[in-house]
Amino acid sequence: MPTRNQKYAISAYENVKNVKDLEKNKYKTMTDKLPVLIHSAGLAQALAFVDAKAAKEEAWKLLLNHLATTIEMDKNKLLERSRMAELAEYMKLTRDVLAWYKRFAQALLN
Repeated sequence: MPTRNQKYAISAYENVKNVKDLEKNKYKTMTDKLPVLIHSAGLAQALAFVDAKAAKEEAWKLLLNHLATTIEMDKNKLLERSRMAELAEYMKLTRDVLAWYKRFAQALLN
């Protein structure tokens, strides 16, 4: 039985691998910037920023949906949990969101 981390890695890999050519550059750029944004502004603010950009850019919307599905939530639930979570859950959500996307985007979207 795969661990939670292995499930997240598999999900992230499949999501990144399936990013369409038209969205690859923007998607990769956002995956590069997201960890810095999370570390500087916090998870809730970073996700709110991505959500705001998602209204205009398909790549941002795709990334937000990928993050949510990887940690087995829908987009709205992830946004809500990031705002309402107690410290321990907030820290876990942050670790879970940061885990895989930047690495796989760097490897697969060149």
